[in-house]
Amino acid sequence: MIVDTHTHIFVSEFDQDRDEVVQRAKAAGVEKFVLPNIDVESISALKQCVKAYPDEMLPLMGLHPTSVKEDYLEQLAIIKQELDNGNYYGIGEIGIDLYWDQTFLQQQQAVFQTQLQWAKAMKLPVSIHIRNAFDEVFEIIEQEQSPDLFGVFHCFTGTLEQARRAIDLNFYLGIGGVVTFKNGKIDKFLNQIPPEHLVVETDAPWLAPTPYRGKRNEPAYIKNIVDKLSDIYQMNSDELECILYHNSLDIFNF
Repeated sequence: MIVDTHTHIFVSEFDQDRDEVVQRAKAAGVEKFVLPNIDVESISALKQCVKAYPDEMLPLMGLHPTSVKEDYLEQLAIIKQELDNGNYYGIGEIGIDLYWDQTFLQQQQAVFQTQLQWAKAMKLPVSIHIRNAFDEVFEIIEQEQSPDLFGVFHCFTGTLEQARRAIDLNFYLGIGGVVTFKNGKIDKFLNQIPPEHLVVETDAPWLAPTPYRGKRNEPAYIKNIVDKLSDIYQMNSDELECILYHNSLDIFNF
């Protein structure tokens, strides 16, 4: 049994074959799909996907950092209304992204901090997006640190030191397709971190693992990530999947 702890199969890239994608994933052992929201515009598609597969989909609600613009207060108000009135398993995808554009850094910081505060109040996990922004993210998490603040560093691509720092702050590391890349780097030190601190994810339709790199990603490919981790830890894949499944359950309480 595998949980894809971060997948966006509600987006338009899957509109033509979503049923087949879900069936392929189930055939590969995926039992649950965690669906992080992107912004206000994606809420409808997210909810339609959950309605179509109510037993498999675990929706999250949040405002993605690259969607933080001038209207962020209006977007946040709608996100909060959804959280208050819907059945969500966490807050996400949230965080800070300074790769594409640094124009709205202050707004991203404010939005991230606000959503962390919601998560603590609601005792919900968070799915954190970080790109070129580890220092900024750690600064805010440390300000908000609490036993009620927990979740996943999604698509972890940091250093061993950053990995240990995230774990010390009560977070799991989300391991995706990057671990299979020749230049992915994290495969060089992950064996120094017990697998009890990891979950697996695809981030579909993006970041497909080797040998699908550059193509549309899908949840069935999570097996390639698990197989790579089995090599890294020199563990039987069934044993590893059991650890990863219980880590996912510990976070998202499904």
